[in-house]
Amino acid sequence: MLRKIFAMGLALTTVQILTGCEYLRTHTAKQVMSGEGFSYAEQWAKEVCEDCSDNPKPANPQKTLASKKSPVVVCRSQQCAPAKLSMTNEYIYNSLVQLMDNNNYSTALICQASDTSHACLENYVTLPVKVGAVPTHAYIDSVKITDVILGKKHESMKLILNYNLTYGGQVATCSPAQSILFIRDIDHILLEDSQYTCNMTTIGTSSVKTVFIVDYIDLDYGNIGGYYSIGISGPAYGGGSGYMLLRLGKNALPLAPELRAPERSAQNSAAKATGIERSINSSKQAKTSSSNVQVFPIGKK
Repeated sequence: MLRKIFAMGLALTTVQILTGCEYLRTHTAKQVMSGEGFSYAEQWAKEVCEDCSDNPKPANPQKTLASKKSPVVVCRSQQCAPAKLSMTNEYIYNSLVQLMDNNNYSTALICQASDTSHACLENYVTLPVKVGAVPTHAYIDSVKITDVILGKKHESMKLILNYNLTYGGQVATCSPAQSILFIRDIDHILLEDSQYTCNMTTIGTSSVKTVFIVDYIDLDYGNIGGYYSIGISGPAYGGGSGYMLLRLGKNALPLAPELRAPERSAQNSAAKATGIERSINSSKQAKTSSSNVQVFPIGKK
């Protein structure tokens, strides 16, 4: 009898160490003694342990933006490929400068998109928020670029962005976001702001901060894709994360790509040739006439 009690206590202690108290609240002692607890512990270890062999630690089920780092894909001339295969930081920077400069003082559309097909799923991004004590959703569907300032080290540019944020059928009045587009290396392109404020309640303003990790640039159509994280703090608070697509109105090509001299017609060429011949003949005649001129000395009085 004492041996059974000792074995049951040892089993309960082992299961509690491996699985925690949640399992003991949902299973009986008979299920523990039958060995079900050990199979549950093994399944738990496979699902939520990062390294169960040396130092078991529960894994965070919500992946951060840093864990979603992926190679940057650039599309140009109707072809897409990872940027690190044939591009440099300078090329990416110059292309983004041209893209942003072409779309300065214009509005870009924002949509929730697929990170594989880079196609829009919704015409906005959704942020679960609480405005005061009322749960609702905030939406961002566009942003206006009002200024583009180049950095001195040619690896960053400052942007003034005005986000269109709505919530509960109302439009929030937001201040411009002072953002920076930073290119640290070929696979690390980040757009973030120092936070901006929005009036969403009558008792004060709420702060909004955005982080956007770029992993897709389409220079042909002016699309920029990446993982975003938007947080709202204050009387209205909440936020969300996912994958979004920034759709600019103009592509990254120069505004006047065809800088060619007008083709001259055969008639214009012949006319110019005739004019040149006439000028040559007139100069010859002038030289001949000047050679027949006699210079008479002027006598002194």
